[in-house]
Formats: sequence, structure tokens, C-alpha cells
Amino acid sequence: MMTQMDYKYSLLGSTVNDYHKRPLLLQVDNTPMNVFAVLEVKRELPKRWNNVGCKIRLYGFLFGLAVTFFIMASYILTGDKKGLLLTPSSYHFSSLVSPGPFAFNLSSLKDYAHIKVVVKSITSKVKFGRSRQIPDLKALVRSDPHMFSVTPRKFLPGVKNPCWYEEFTGNITSDPYRTNLYGRYSRRFRTVFQHLRSTFHDHLLRRSRRLYRMRCLPYFYIIGQPKCGTTDLYDRLRLHPDVRFTTFKEPHWWTRKRFGIIRLSEGFHDRYPMEDYLDLFDQAAYQIQGNLTANTNGSPSHPNIIIGEASASTMWDNNAWVYFYDNTTEGEPPFLIQDFIHALQPDARFIVMLRDPVERLYSDYLYFGIANKSAEDFHEKVSESLQLFEGCLTEYTMRSCVYNTTVNNAMPVRLQVGLYIVYLMDWLTVFSREQILVLRLEDHANNRKYTMHKVFDFLSLGPLAKEIESEITRSPASNTRRPADKNLGPMLPITKEILRDFYTPFNQKLAKMLDESDTTNVKSTKRV
Repeated sequence: MMTQMDYKYSLLGSTVNDYHKRPLLLQVDNTPMNVFAVLEVKRELPKRWNNVGCKIRLYGFLFGLAVTFFIMASYILTGDKKGLLLTPSSYHFSSLVSPGPFAFNLSSLKDYAHIKVVVKSITSKVKFGRSRQIPDLKALVRSDPHMFSVTPRKFLPGVKNPCWYEEFTGNITSDPYRTNLYGRYSRRFRTVFQHLRSTFHDHLLRRSRRLYRMRCLPYFYIIGQPKCGTTDLYDRLRLHPDVRFTTFKEPHWWTRKRFGIIRLSEGFHDRYPMEDYLDLFDQAAYQIQGNLTANTNGSPSHPNIIIGEASASTMWDNNAWVYFYDNTTEGEPPFLIQDFIHALQPDARFIVMLRDPVERLYSDYLYFGIANKSAEDFHEKVSESLQLFEGCLTEYTMRSCVYNTTVNNAMPVRLQVGLYIVYLMDWLTVFSREQILVLRLEDHANNRKYTMHKVFDFLSLGPLAKEIESEITRSPASNTRRPADKNLGPMLPITKEILRDFYTPFNQKLAKMLDESDTTNVKSTKRV
């Protein structure tokens, strides 16, 4: 892990006069540094430093700067040539450096009482108030006109999955995937595209001297959450004869790739267009379409096949919003991922897999942690993250802090991912409860047959032969904890207690909402 001594930091700027005119760039050892975070710097120059009071301000400033740089260097990889643009955000620089009113020593487990005070302060500010303002369609189209220009409003009739025929105007001898950015950055995609390329022309429909290709979007999405069993669900559903997926599990197009984010440490790349995303469904589209030689009218041979997409970031990751949308909504994103999906696919279906958020966070830490992992290190990172979240709540609403890009990227563990109710409530502002199936990993682990039948019913899949059903439900669990991580043992009891206290009000609200919706569904079924 990098320390403060590993780097020399300097501000790139020429004169004092330019200080007020230009954004600030951060530099590390003469190499511009890119950190996926936005900080607000008050543009005021110190007039003069004098006496004890001025020295205190100077030392405080230097200490705050050092803490900020330590967080950046420790938890976010660097190396992008574009540099870090320090631009205004919804979270003040002072709040990020200052721990808020309940400061404590993060390196000591003896500050248990102080951490409890911080958690109590957080839970006292948890309020589930007004619903978000839903953007209108015109605003969505203005924000991403190309997306809407390549996707029709209506899909092929008689086909269960949302598909359509798009005129192919390219050169018949050229490579249709040569510009796809997934293929450029992924060896796995290059291999898949090589296969698709060899059969591409066989799947072009010829009508009135024009060529058409079938395009598809997913019928359903597995939208979250990470480390909650989405990979296991994905692997089991892939075994169903009527289910297909993208060429690999997590394209992350809606949340990252369409904004040009490949890895957070690398800054922004070229934005992946909608066509690159649609290419990922070509293999499944070919199977829906069938053999055009035997079926010359272009009517799909397998209209009951459905396609799924399983990016576990779709439910919660809106971190890119602050870079692309105007901040005119009191620190909250004006558009969310679900707004765009709903505009294109109002009838889409979504599966959410959840688990105890306390255990999810520890699993997340073990899986994504790089080095020096331990129960003690996890405790310190939890403490630091709670402090940052509490500092945000002193100035902003809970929902603003959950979607605050700066706070999310400064926290060394992803506390916000476990705030399921906040995200689910926002999804329910545009989609109905009947379109979202919520599962618990604990239930799935205890009775896979029961949960898989719930999924099959939710997706309106037909009955299976006993042999296929047995293969789907009895196969071993996927993506379980690695042996090296198991050897680290469980989290510390006091860490678990602290996290339980933190997540309790969110869990209670979630349980109440799910119970109410289940009761409503039962009543509706009885009336039918």
C-alpha cells in the first residue's frame, strides 16, 4: 500500500492571478494524477500568516491536505495522463478532510464508544422522505440523443424478447465489429467477435435489395447487488434451454462503459456507443432468429428464447453523473440509470439478489481488497467510511450522500452498496413492483429449487424436464469465497455490531416495504 512518503505532490499553476481563473490540476512526481473523485476547493488565497492563529491555520491546512492525498494514494490507483480536475461538487473539501463533530482515532479499536456515537448520529439523520423528481422523456433524449436514435419504440410482434430488424448499410466485405470498443479492450471479446464475424453475413435478412440485421435488448436484467449471489444465479439460468445472456456476465454498459469508464483508476476513455452494447446480444439474437436459409421470411424460429444481462452495478452505480449532468438538483443526480432503461424498455423485468448487508460488506472487502487484508484492517476501513458518511450528513440529505460521487470514492469500503432500500425505492419510481423480483441469498442457499422456481415463474418460462431442472438446482454454488480469504476468519465482533446498528434503519424500512408489497400481491391473486 502506498504511503504519503511515496509521492511528492505539487499544484500545476503558473501565477497567483491564474489561481482564480483556471481549474487546478494535481500532479504526482511530474506525472499528472487522475483520481475518480471530485473535490470542491474554496478559491481564496491566504493574505498573510501571522502569530499563533495563522500558524494553526497553516498546520491545519497542511494536515488536511496530507490526509486527503493519503486517501487518494492509498485507495485509488493512479496513472492517467489527463490529470485530476478539481471542480465543484456537492460535497465540500472541508467535509472530506474534517471527520465531522465526532472525530476519533481510526487506528485504535479502543474508540469503540466514539464509533457508536458516530453511528447513532447517522441513524438519527436517516429519513425516507419525498420521492425523487422523475425526469421527462424530452430531457432524457436531450442528454443522450444517440441512444434513442438507434433504438425503436416498438419491437417485433410475436417475439417474447425485445428485438427488431435494423437496416445494415455497411460494406458487405468489411468487419462489422472492427470499431467495437469491447473488442478493443478485451481479449475475450475479440475471440467472441471472431466467431460472430465468420457467420455475420449468414444472418443478414435480404428484403427489396436491402440488408437487415436482427438487434435485441435484454428481456430481463440481474441488476444487483455485488457479492450477493448474482454470479450463481447467472450460472444456473444459463443452463435453461430458453435463456441466453450477453457474451459475458457483466458488460457494465449502463453504469460505466457508456460514459467511457473502463477502470476507475484510468480516468475516462472513449464512450462506448449503444451499437457496441447491442453487439453483445448478437449471438443470442442469431439463436432467436434461427436459420434464414430454411426460414426465408425472416420470422424468428425461436420466439420464446429470452436474453438476460447481469451487470451487478446496474442497481446502484450512478457515480458518473456528476461529470456529465448539471448539478441542479441539490446534490442529487438529475437522471438515474433506470430512467433511461424505462424510456427504452418500459416492460423490462429485473431481478435483485440481496443478502445481509453486514456480511456483504465484509465479502466485498475480501474479494476486492488487494493486500494486507485482515479483520483489524477491515474494522479501520469501516470506521473511516462511517466517519466520512456522517460528515456528509451534517450538510446534506441522506439521499444526496448515498449518490455523492466524492464520498463514495473516498470511502475505503463500499458502505453505500448495502443501502438497498434507497436504490429500490428509486427504481420503483419508474417501474412497478411486479417488474422487480427481490431474492435473498440466504433463502437461495437454503433452498435453490424454491428460488429458481420463483425466477422461472417471474420470467414466464415453461416447465422443464426433470433432468434439466435437477442440473440447474443441484450444481455447486458459483463464485464462493477464496480459500486464502477464508483463512482470514470472520470480522471482529465489534465491527459486526457497529455495522448492524448502521444498517438497521435501512433494513427495517426494506422489510416493511417488501412485506407490504407481498401482502398486496397475495390480495391481488385472491381477487383474480
